[in-house]
Amino acid sequence: MASQEIETLTSALSRLPGLGPRSARRAVLWLIKRRETSLVQLLEALEAVRERLIECRTCGNVDTADPCAICTDPRRDARALCVVEDVADLWALDRSRLFAGRYHVLGGRLSALDGVRPEDLTIGKLIERVAAGGIDEVVLAMNATLEGQTTAHYLAERLEGFPLRITQLAHGLPVGGELDYLDEGTLAQALRARRPMG
Repeated sequence: MASQEIETLTSALSRLPGLGPRSARRAVLWLIKRRETSLVQLLEALEAVRERLIECRTCGNVDTADPCAICTDPRRDARALCVVEDVADLWALDRSRLFAGRYHVLGGRLSALDGVRPEDLTIGKLIERVAAGGIDEVVLAMNATLEGQTTAHYLAERLEGFPLRITQLAHGLPVGGELDYLDEGTLAQALRARRPMG
């Protein structure tokens, strides 16, 4: 049996996404063996995150400044706004370096089943940003789930009256994907979004 402190740490780590009880226990043992180096670094990093990270009031990103580095970057195209469900989606898209505009984090997606309504998300802030002017395109980068697509349709309706272009990420076959391994929903979307060759 491990001490109460080790059990508490294991329990805390096992609540992280992707870590179950066994993986958490292995991580704790690894950290204990390296407590003078890796554990100290981890503790310092966690303390820095706890003390310095804040949510950007403009877009909803997490950074050490408000507004965040993306919102204040003069090289970003302020006329293009990409709407995402959460910060993880923003980071994934920004890591690709394929979108040069700014972002807006909704803080989730509409879901009648989970009781998530429009007022539970930052849709009001999004409408305010668009109404302030200067935005030519809003990219709806919702996940390809029923709730994600419902959210995208709702946002498209709310943004309809503004003089801007509303686009959505394409969904379908992943690069390198084999048809035999894809689910019916992905295949159906790929067929619906088919385009001429050449």
